[in-house]
Amino acid sequence: MVGLPMWFWLTVALATVVSSNAPAATEVTVSDLLVSGSEWADQRITVEGELVGDYGFRPDGWMWTQLNGDAYGLRPLAETGEPVGGNSGIGIRMPHELGDGLDPPGRYGSRGPIVRVTGMWRWHEARRQGESHLEVDSLVLVEPGRRLRDSPNWPAAFVGLALVGLMPLILRGRRTERPA
Repeated sequence: MVGLPMWFWLTVALATVVSSNAPAATEVTVSDLLVSGSEWADQRITVEGELVGDYGFRPDGWMWTQLNGDAYGLRPLAETGEPVGGNSGIGIRMPHELGDGLDPPGRYGSRGPIVRVTGMWRWHEARRQGESHLEVDSLVLVEPGRRLRDSPNWPAAFVGLALVGLMPLILRGRRTERPA
């Protein structure tokens, strides 16, 4: 420890004080925000979910997208075949840099990245025409996006094959004799 310059130790001490004064973020769910969003107004929060829809990169240096916090992020319908409710999400706004390099957002046939985002919850923000959204300053990738495997609809395939197989019988029964 001896031999390190005083400026090094002052920098370490200052960094420790600054980092310990950073406001803590409360973990909430998308459902919490949709049900009682006013309770979290202008508070620092962390939310986890799937990025879906589109990435709207704006000229002002911000990107808008949707963060869904429903069951389909962890258990996509295309893989389970079991509906478990509706989709629910919130708008999020983040600097371009946080969105660079993310896998494409979720949509039909693909699941978007699962992320933990932290920032200020803006409840009916007047500057944004009353839009409620999370203004993100930190993003952690929990799980990358991926293509979903589409399983065949076996009942529909069976009916289709049965109809094709029955076509000769159906057509034979429809033949009429030609007059001589």
